[in-house]
Amino acid sequence: MTRVDQFESVFRSATRTVFEPEPVEIDSVLIVSDSDGSASEEFAARSRSFLNILDQHENLRWVTVSGSDFLTVPDLLDRVETERPGLICTHRHLHSESWRWPYTLGEYVDVLTQVTTTPVLVMPHPERPEFQELAGRRPRSVMAITDHLTGDNRLVNYAAHVTQPGGRLLLSHVEDDAIFERYMEVIAKISGIDTDLARQEIKDRLLKDPHDYIESCKEGLARSAPEITVEAMVTSGHHIRVYRRLIEEHEVDLLVMNTKDEDQLAMHGLAYPLAIELRAVPLLML
Repeated sequence: MTRVDQFESVFRSATRTVFEPEPVEIDSVLIVSDSDGSASEEFAARSRSFLNILDQHENLRWVTVSGSDFLTVPDLLDRVETERPGLICTHRHLHSESWRWPYTLGEYVDVLTQVTTTPVLVMPHPERPEFQELAGRRPRSVMAITDHLTGDNRLVNYAAHVTQPGGRLLLSHVEDDAIFERYMEVIAKISGIDTDLARQEIKDRLLKDPHDYIESCKEGLARSAPEITVEAMVTSGHHIRVYRRLIEEHEVDLLVMNTKDEDQLAMHGLAYPLAIELRAVPLLML
């Protein structure tokens, strides 16, 4: 390695991505269910109760769409276009019996999260026991999930915005062990690289960057949202297993994740497998 390369490496290792607090503006919430009458009213009331933190931030307009108000996906998209809400709140498997099987979110939710630019809060299906267990719950323990946390200011700002005063914001970053080991197998075949040293230094670096970013988030949110506690959850392992363990250990009330991907129509990165697997917890899908 030349002296120039050494200097450049030292310079780059010293750089830090700094969190920037930004206001989240939600002026209306569109609550969508596939039931009518008292069942629709109950879902709307339960959803509004869960989201009462938003009423503390803004003078919100709440609009409820019942099952008879839309019969197709285009019908629902037209309603979203008419209302132009700041947030959509709905549940898994709208107008579908697939809630009995744990393999999809249902076509309505799939399309809502990908076609609209509006964040979507996805609740468990009202027929599932997980929904009934949400009675009286508030998002006091909120976890932000992404496959690359560093620099994701929008994700952190939204997660902080929906965390109850006195609550905990868990900023998580899980390095995938399987991907790491695949690259280490390649590095082990390059004679000019000390494999043991590379293993330790690369892993340390992969975990240091999100740690540093979370420290920056703590500093920024201490000024913009001093009523919440920010905690770091940085580790490595199998994504689904690690997140399931963290959610159970910390009794997470709400998960916040990205769903849009500029390079593809399909849902972003980890979002879809996590959304399918983690069915008991409400999901805020950005």
